[in-house]
Amino acid sequence: MQTYDRPRVIVLTGATGFIGSAALDALARRSGILVRALARTPGAEREGVQWVRADLGDPDSLHGVCEGAAALVSLASYIGRDEERCHTVNVLGGRALLAEAARAGVDRIVHLSTAAVYGNLPHRGVEVDEVTPDPVSAASRTRLAAETPVLAAGGTVLRPGLVLGAGDRWVVPALAELIDRVPALWDGGRALLSVIDVGELARLIDALATAPGPLAGGIHHASHPAAVTSASLMAALAAEGILPAVREDWPWDRCVEQLRVRPGLVTERQFSLLARDYYQRADAIWQLTGLRPTPTPLALLPAAAPWYRAHLSRD
Repeated sequence: MQTYDRPRVIVLTGATGFIGSAALDALARRSGILVRALARTPGAEREGVQWVRADLGDPDSLHGVCEGAAALVSLASYIGRDEERCHTVNVLGGRALLAEAARAGVDRIVHLSTAAVYGNLPHRGVEVDEVTPDPVSAASRTRLAAETPVLAAGGTVLRPGLVLGAGDRWVVPALAELIDRVPALWDGGRALLSVIDVGELARLIDALATAPGPLAGGIHHASHPAAVTSASLMAALAAEGILPAVREDWPWDRCVEQLRVRPGLVTERQFSLLARDYYQRADAIWQLTGLRPTPTPLALLPAAAPWYRAHLSRD
């Protein structure tokens, strides 16, 4: 593997997003690292960060962004419902970025995907090769497609489960809506879920991007190694005053029926991802990085609770 003069440059996409901003914080704290942060709208100036205006939807804007870099950390994606934009950003933009990395000789690539590529089929305690991806949304289909060129380049693909923490605009807001529409423990709250705090995910990304020596490529689940039940997740959120407590226990059929009669933004497919078994084993990524996870999957939730309480009250 190449050696680099200090400071080592690490190219980071998605630097202003939920996960990307946490990764930026982790990388920028390292001595001898310069983060070349790509964004459509650059963030505030800070030590250790070089902002570059770039957009995955505009391949011409990516020219030269990887010059002199030691690693590419690719975290940006479009996760909306516009299929054409999903393809433009996630697939075509991803390919253009990887082409720039190849042209610049960057041989360390860390790419963020999602466990949602497995689709709606419930599963419990599976390894990467034990579930065949079957994405059902435009975002998940194109994010799965974006993995292929990363793997061909020898890169590392991360598939996290539910990502929690300050800045979360999807998981806990979706749970809040669903508890309002279906005010009960869903099928007893027995579902096992893969979760990770955004700061913990940033630690993994940071370790992979900066570790000495060659980095073995491949796909890794990137969640806490222990599962959390949907009941314990809901109870923890209620204990922090983030969501109301629920005590009734409804069977699955009643939950789905109630969801259908009370329409909302969260789809039945998304409800399934939060209310049924969706647990992938993630021991391998912690062994690879040599990091220790928090003692429990929800250990960092109290630190994020003030942010959740403030933002859910406004939404």
